[in-house]
Amino acid sequence: MSEFEIQGTPVSELAAEYGTPLFVYDGDVLIGQYDGLRGRLHPKLEIFFSLKANPNVSVCALLRSRGARAEVSSLTELVTAIRAGVPPEHIVFVGPGKSVEELTACLDGDIFAIVCESLGELETIDRLARLRGTVARVALRINPAFAVKGSGLTMGGKPRQFGIDEAQLDGLGDLVRRFANVRLMGVHVYMGTRILSEDVVIENTRRILDLARDVSARLNFPLELVDIGGGLGVAYFDGERDIDPAVLAAGLEPIIAEFAAAQPDTRLVMELGRYLTALAGTYVVRVRYVKTSMGQRFAVTDGGTHHHMAAVGIGSFVKRNFPVRALDRAGEEPSEGWTVTGPLCTPNDTLAKDISLPPVRPGDLLGVLRSGAYGPSASPVLFLGHGAPAEILVHHGQCYRIRDRDRPEDLLRPQHLHDFSALAAASARPIPTIEGIQR
Repeated sequence: MSEFEIQGTPVSELAAEYGTPLFVYDGDVLIGQYDGLRGRLHPKLEIFFSLKANPNVSVCALLRSRGARAEVSSLTELVTAIRAGVPPEHIVFVGPGKSVEELTACLDGDIFAIVCESLGELETIDRLARLRGTVARVALRINPAFAVKGSGLTMGGKPRQFGIDEAQLDGLGDLVRRFANVRLMGVHVYMGTRILSEDVVIENTRRILDLARDVSARLNFPLELVDIGGGLGVAYFDGERDIDPAVLAAGLEPIIAEFAAAQPDTRLVMELGRYLTALAGTYVVRVRYVKTSMGQRFAVTDGGTHHHMAAVGIGSFVKRNFPVRALDRAGEEPSEGWTVTGPLCTPNDTLAKDISLPPVRPGDLLGVLRSGAYGPSASPVLFLGHGAPAEILVHHGQCYRIRDRDRPEDLLRPQHLHDFSALAAASARPIPTIEGIQR
């Protein structure tokens, strides 16, 4: 009977040492995803790791060690990227609702670019830069008039909170003169996420580069940065296939080469999060109980959607299952239909429905594969006070604990207990009844 292994370490050993539920990341896969694309892309196109996909500092550090830059969307992600060793000149900050604290940190940290998504934000950046006696480097996020089909979640081409509408550009006036403490220097466009078609990415890139040239000419600023987004997906469900990096790179090559030759001083950026991290992760859970209800088999585990909301198809109209395997009996053929649930007090806590597994027993280890992106960070980890799970990175055969499991004391530490009984006794006022309130 074979067992699922990560770089030669049986998953049962990891579960015994670190407990379950548990996220395990394979460092070889992380590096392989980055290097496999980096080695094929035109050298002018830089890869920026989107921390929102997996904000663990060690994951970021490993990708940084291979040359990845960082795209961040919060103060914590900015601090994480810096602690992971990403130089400020290789960091961009995006997001439609940046706080003054976040913008201040960007200015004080002298990151490469703040991606501005509204005129009001531009006014705030200008004011903060003026107070510091500096000039802020700003790229404009544009919500284009066009849309290219083929993304799992469309981010542009429709009314969105993201970016400035392309149609609004002519009515903005002379932004360069109006905001003296802002140096407009780039354009950012993000068309969508979980794209599984090379042709869609190629067409997006071609149109974004044309749009960036047009925007810089219309608003009269130098084009020092074009962020083409990215949104490369991975296949989770039946009937899907992964992006082929060789096909993608071959299609992008002439487009990037032509642009780079015409504008050699412009940095070109592709943002990647899910593509770099998803395949590397496995969410490991242990079966606590098995039962049958109205003819359906249930495996009730110690982990659920509070750690892995993405596995239930968040954002999808059709709920489909991520790949799930019996980890400690990986060699056995699936022969029974099972629904895998977690410990939460809601029927929505279902990791997979009607999937084929070998006969499941209490104590078995199950794994949700391709779980390295949007796990705990996109899940309600505080529901029922379970907290976040432990996270492990296996690199060169060595296991590293990269996040401790939340304990009750960790979750209660930020809370403050007050003694209200003394206040109630001092007031000595009767508590109103419902009848009294109604009268």
